[in-house]
Amino acid sequence: MPAPTFFTTDHDVQKAVTEELDWTPQVHAENVGVSVHQGVATLSGDVRTLAERTAAAKAALSVHGVIAIANELTVHLVGAAHTDSDVAEAVSNSLRWSSVVPAGQVRAEVKDHVVTLTGLVDWDYQRHSAHRLVEHIDGVAHVENHILLKERPTAHGTEALVRRAVVRKATRDANSITATVDGTNVTLKGTVTSWSEKQQAGHAAWSSPHVTSVTNQIRIVVS
Repeated sequence: MPAPTFFTTDHDVQKAVTEELDWTPQVHAENVGVSVHQGVATLSGDVRTLAERTAAAKAALSVHGVIAIANELTVHLVGAAHTDSDVAEAVSNSLRWSSVVPAGQVRAEVKDHVVTLTGLVDWDYQRHSAHRLVEHIDGVAHVENHILLKERPTAHGTEALVRRAVVRKATRDANSITATVDGTNVTLKGTVTSWSEKQQAGHAAWSSPHVTSVTNQIRIVVS
């Protein structure tokens, strides 16, 4: 098996991100501009849907050497014109039929094709599931997610439990990560070598039943 390729210069990373966007079928890569400075990739141009904008960001973050992105892509809705009422009805139906988002716990308001989500749920994954459902609806240009988590009781040993969860989910760099707990708030620090590892650590912390907020200060250090 050939050794993986690592990109060491901004030019190398820029080329790799461009290739990854071209490789991603959800993205019309010819409409996306890419620049990279010190590992930060900036995406610019127009896309047709909010889901395409999200897919482009995920594709860029998956490239080794990218430590963060500035997503300046603008959603330019094309095709059949959907009114705010059309979008609101579609959003309502998606949330109502979801098996993940708690029934009746999330509300949506639509104005100028921008959907604002509010409500109160038990888990962070429910909050993000609502966001993902809505961003894939045709006619949605942007989602403002203001869904809150219900208050949680503090618990002795939360720090150790979060730490163990991070170790279970991390692919290689868990030993460099620290978790500090203040009440029901967790702060993650340390270094990893990829965005996916940082994201995995954050997901692990959010999965605690005693956590209401996670501040992910883990730095990505490209080796």
